[in-house]
Amino acid sequence: MPVFLKAFGAALAVASLMSAAPARAQNFINVLTGGTSGVYYPLGVAIGKIYGDKIPNVKTQVQATKASVENLILLQQGRGELAFALGDSLKAAWDGEEEAGFKTKLDKLRTLGAIYPNYIQIVATAESGIRTLADLKGKSLSVGAPKSGTELNSRAILTAAGMSYKDIGKIEYLPFAESVDLMKNRQLTATLQSAGLGVASLKDLSTSTAITVVSVPKEVVEKIGLPFVPAIIPAKTYSGQDNDVPTAAVINYLVTSSAVSDDLAYQMTKLIFEALPELANAHAAGKEIKLETAADGSPVPLHPGAIRYYKEKGLIK
Repeated sequence: MPVFLKAFGAALAVASLMSAAPARAQNFINVLTGGTSGVYYPLGVAIGKIYGDKIPNVKTQVQATKASVENLILLQQGRGELAFALGDSLKAAWDGEEEAGFKTKLDKLRTLGAIYPNYIQIVATAESGIRTLADLKGKSLSVGAPKSGTELNSRAILTAAGMSYKDIGKIEYLPFAESVDLMKNRQLTATLQSAGLGVASLKDLSTSTAITVVSVPKEVVEKIGLPFVPAIIPAKTYSGQDNDVPTAAVINYLVTSSAVSDDLAYQMTKLIFEALPELANAHAAGKEIKLETAADGSPVPLHPGAIRYYKEKGLIK
């Protein structure tokens, strides 16, 4: 073989190796969030950027979904590496509760950490006359996408208040933004949204329509029990909301899969809690994420990579 052909062949082999190496080394992180008008999505976008910027050879994608239940199923199927989920949905997935949308136990789920609480926010148009949970009887209510974390929360709240969907005049299974659009057009009287405080959809509604934030009394919350806890929606969270409103809260978790390597899960956990200012800038709910409580209370096991980080920080012995 002529010398120049040998040299050309060698150069091609080197080029092929060089182009293949990054592909083999590259990790892919798909961040599973929720609807674009909720809280999961902007926080997920922020986390995706942090990972893309700071983890070498990682490509990230942020996927809008129907939130908790869908996210956990996608993780189990290997179609995501990080997901936002409500604590009650996470427990139902680990237990394999079919009524909650899980046909079998999702045994590959692993937690990276507890983040912020979701507040059950029931908002009605002021003209509807709805002031209490009992006033929802015979009216129209949007409860979130079917089998979503929000919809599961809706069932729990109504049941604890001695009601069911049969008591409501009309149930709509709609995402946050679509619910608000119907309320603006007087085609819907109330929406239940399980989200961080200051969720964009309700802020939008309150600036254009007179609203009433409906309370969930402490005794109703205590009837449900953990992972629901009594909470307060502070006055002025939304335009026209002049007083504190009692409600329920449920902790959100960042969840991954046992298929994610310990080293990658360690980096994913570490970067989240080193970037809390960026998460706070992405959404007000990010201000409520605290390292001190991150390792607490998960209904599924912590990922070994997360445990390594929390041991470094002295949160786990």
